[in-house]
Amino acid sequence: MNRLLPLALLAGLVALPLGLGANPYLLNALIVTGILTIGAMSLNLLLGFTGQLSLGHIAFFGIGAYVSALTSLGFDVDLGFGIRAVHEPWPAVAGLLLATVAAGGCGYLIGRLSFRVRGAYFVIVTISFAEVVRLVALNWVELTQGPLALTNIPAITLGLPGLGMWTLKTKLQNYYLVLAVGTLCWLIIAHLVGSRFGRAMRGLKENESLALSVGINATRTLTIAAVISAAMAGAAGSLYAHYLRIIDPDVFLFATTVTMVIMVVAGGKGSLMGPVVGGLIFGLLPVALRPVMAPEAQWIVYGLVLIVILFVMPRGIVPGLSALLGRRQVRSIPVLEANPAVQR
Repeated sequence: MNRLLPLALLAGLVALPLGLGANPYLLNALIVTGILTIGAMSLNLLLGFTGQLSLGHIAFFGIGAYVSALTSLGFDVDLGFGIRAVHEPWPAVAGLLLATVAAGGCGYLIGRLSFRVRGAYFVIVTISFAEVVRLVALNWVELTQGPLALTNIPAITLGLPGLGMWTLKTKLQNYYLVLAVGTLCWLIIAHLVGSRFGRAMRGLKENESLALSVGINATRTLTIAAVISAAMAGAAGSLYAHYLRIIDPDVFLFATTVTMVIMVVAGGKGSLMGPVVGGLIFGLLPVALRPVMAPEAQWIVYGLVLIVILFVMPRGIVPGLSALLGRRQVRSIPVLEANPAVQR
């Protein structure tokens, strides 16, 4: 059952645009939800499998967006002392790759600096880092255009064998691109979690003292997890920039990190499908509520749904449903009475 759920959900998402009739409004909602779900999956690698809460995760998302946009747009900035940095525009695919590498590199720096102390220090470092990056994007106007935003970001172009170059401009094309990247990220996380490295992560989360006693290098393991998590968030930010084709410092809003945390916690942190289920619910819920109620009422319902889910299933939707199905299966197993003749 657990193995069939991801395949069934993937098949449903592949066929979903056919049922929607390529409705541009709903496709836009699904694309943005998918991008945020990739960010939530990357956050779950830290929060769910290592127990480290990153409240500045949006920094890696924003770094990916800006690096990818600037790579594909090019820039010419004065660095001082008579030095100028000049970069000619590169293909958007190169921007996606560089965004992933740059965000992963920042994850490495943050991990090396903060995982030696961990706990609340890691939370403070991530929040501070996100604010510093936001201020850089806001004030380095020559490079980022500040509040005026980077505009005319090119769409991603893919080279397909025998078909030439394919520019992903339509919403349907971007939907399947986001779905493909999200599936790849999910498979990477699933492989990591099932490996020896994944067991080391869970060991540090459950009992760090015992994990250290059997030779697990805590700093190294957590840093690698932070690098992979940040790289995936950077890839999500790149997709966001090339889909909207405009980016400004509002991409670093703290509310986006909170949304990712809600997706992870409500869906079930530490489970592979949790961020996906939570992402779909809390990404599409505002879209469903928008036509029927005022914005203020939407946020009230949004909060009430979150409270009800966590009250009924404190571990999240996926672990809660798994436990419920497990209990039903146990109850359905017939109990065989002992045969006295056999016992003798």
